[in-house]
Amino acid sequence: MATSPCSSSGVSSSSSSGLGADAGLEIRTRSVEQTLVPLVSQITTLINHKDKPKRSDKTLQAIQRVGQAVNLAVGRFVTVGEAIANENHELKEEMSVACIEARRAGETIAQLTDVASLDHPESDSHITIFTDKTGVVKAARLLLSSVTKVLVLADRIVIKQIITSRNKVLATMEQLEKVSSFQEFVQIFSQFGNEMVEFAHLTGDRQNDLKDEKKKARMAASRAVLEKCTMMLLTASKTCLRHPDCESARINKDGVFHRMRLALEQVIEIVTDSRPNGENEMAPISIYSGIKEFKNKVEGLRENLYFLSKENLSTMLEVILEHTEDFTDSAYTSHEHREHILELSKQAKMELEQLVSVWMQAQKQKWKMQLLVLMLTCFQSCSWVYVHSAATSLAADLLKYHTDHMVLKALKITGVEGNLEAVAEYTCKLSEQKEQLVEMCRLLRHVSGTEPLEITCIHAEDTFQVTGPQIISAAETLALHPSSKIAKENLEVFCEAWESQLSDMSLLLREINDVFEGRRGEKRVYLSLPRPGKHNANLKALKPVKLDTEEQAKIAKLGLELHLLTSDVDSETEKWEDQENEIVQHGQGMSSMAYSMYLFTRGEGLLKTTQDLFHQAEIFATEGTKLASALHALSDQVRDDDKPLLLLEAEKLISMCKQLQATAKASAQGKSATFTKVDACILKTRNVMTLLCQLLPLCCKLLRKNKAGNGCLKPAPPWKEDRIRTGTNARTPERRVETFGIKSLENHVTNMTFLESK
Repeated sequence: MATSPCSSSGVSSSSSSGLGADAGLEIRTRSVEQTLVPLVSQITTLINHKDKPKRSDKTLQAIQRVGQAVNLAVGRFVTVGEAIANENHELKEEMSVACIEARRAGETIAQLTDVASLDHPESDSHITIFTDKTGVVKAARLLLSSVTKVLVLADRIVIKQIITSRNKVLATMEQLEKVSSFQEFVQIFSQFGNEMVEFAHLTGDRQNDLKDEKKKARMAASRAVLEKCTMMLLTASKTCLRHPDCESARINKDGVFHRMRLALEQVIEIVTDSRPNGENEMAPISIYSGIKEFKNKVEGLRENLYFLSKENLSTMLEVILEHTEDFTDSAYTSHEHREHILELSKQAKMELEQLVSVWMQAQKQKWKMQLLVLMLTCFQSCSWVYVHSAATSLAADLLKYHTDHMVLKALKITGVEGNLEAVAEYTCKLSEQKEQLVEMCRLLRHVSGTEPLEITCIHAEDTFQVTGPQIISAAETLALHPSSKIAKENLEVFCEAWESQLSDMSLLLREINDVFEGRRGEKRVYLSLPRPGKHNANLKALKPVKLDTEEQAKIAKLGLELHLLTSDVDSETEKWEDQENEIVQHGQGMSSMAYSMYLFTRGEGLLKTTQDLFHQAEIFATEGTKLASALHALSDQVRDDDKPLLLLEAEKLISMCKQLQATAKASAQGKSATFTKVDACILKTRNVMTLLCQLLPLCCKLLRKNKAGNGCLKPAPPWKEDRIRTGTNARTPERRVETFGIKSLENHVTNMTFLESK
């Protein structure tokens, strides 16, 4: 398959004033988009300023300052772009051309806005913004196009880093497959662990940066596979080394390697936006998405009776009814649900026939048409309720039934006993359980309610399909070698993966119900892989530590306070008009992480051990520090009398995040000390969230006040000199690229502030 970074380029949309970026470039990441938004907005405002016969000196000076600020900012921006070109020779030519164009456009804008010193700036003898509006538009279009091109080229470097990291992981995996001694395996796996950590950070940043929610969900699924498979690869490989002639051990190990390669391949497909052999991605089809599209088409007939053909409408309904067969044919659907779904399917066909009959009549029957549309819409709502109820009730019953993990426990016991006959009996039961859970995932996919949740259901189905046979091969290996500690450990790891997926299904079911009931689904925070401390050099995993019932009771009140604060923060972020604002993004991320920490206090959620909690607290503190940086950037735009309060709150936030980070990193030995550390982390997180609840409305108020003011934002402060690392490091050449990466460019362009219209 194609894995060229260049494949990330595509088509970009243009602004209302025709200031579109290059038609050969597509913006697929939030960082590039958010960098360009202020540039597009402010230049558009400058071009669309109202022409008045008389202009004050203050207006002329403001226009000139904007032109100079743009030119200076572009000059700094180009310096960074040229540095990128020098570091990446394969992009040097394209980057250099884009930088030259940007510099030229910036200089043109500066010349056309150099009006403050002229007595008659609108005179034909002087070419200015007032006499050559077309020239300004051309320069602005060239500037936006060239800046976008530089940003997208820089984004290719990020893609190249991920591909390079993936290639290193694959190369080390090939070495791991071929090792024949424990000593060699230990050395290579240590290297592999470090490479996986690097890959996790790169792909985690990319996942958060993607604009497409479906791609984000697919990336999260692939990274989850890699997280779980890393530990599986360790124990499966050790088992194979310990029992080299055991066929079931080899099958078990091969399955892990195969699944990891598929996950790595999917990450690259998402990052490069490509498919093997140029295949198109087949979007999963669900009853939910089918009904949604069908409803939109039918309602479109209200406005236009010739909106689509009757054949198209009939075909769409047939596809939906075909998918309901997944429910009516399922052995796990109750008789009541099956009868309701069949009856409603029959009713739908009748309603459609009546609709088509009226549809073919004259437009004077439009009133009757509207009535039938309402009847058909009512059917859709009813059928959706029963289909959703059938899927979610089955899921709830199955998850409750399998929470005791009796089959897994029996496999472990009979495996240690070396009872091959009993192992075979319980593997049959596990296969039956797997089929039940796979069917559950398929039905939940139909009623998931959003495309990301649909993708999560597909991932869960794949996980059960693959993990079931792996548990069976691991159990067979243990039964053949009952005294083998590594074979026992290997089975434990695969059983834990199964139990973890069942736990994740409970969360997924809750999210699906939230969407169905109109509540915003709770956000799931992805933990960077591998989890801290799991894969050190001597290959001994940290013993997972969980809160017992008594400790959960002690910390319950603090957890509840944290939960209430996350609701308050979510409520505040929803009030913002610009949901893409950096402050909102950081606030939502922190709220999501705090919610996961609240779930931990209840013994639920994705944070399974205290080590997970401490790691999450560190990430939460880092996100808070990023928010403080965004507050500092905002302070440069607000009025002088508002600035001290904002800076004071930002410094307070930085201090609290540093304290939380120090607490999370501090060592704790023993049960009592660990619980004290957990309590301190939750408490400090609560304090940060309390401050966040105060900060969000304050920032929103200041932005609105700024927007409703006299229309002139303060001139941007001089750009800080970009600190470019020039040292070389032969061992990590890719790290040098990060200095000139997308973040550096984003900071430069974001700091450009332009004239707002009155």
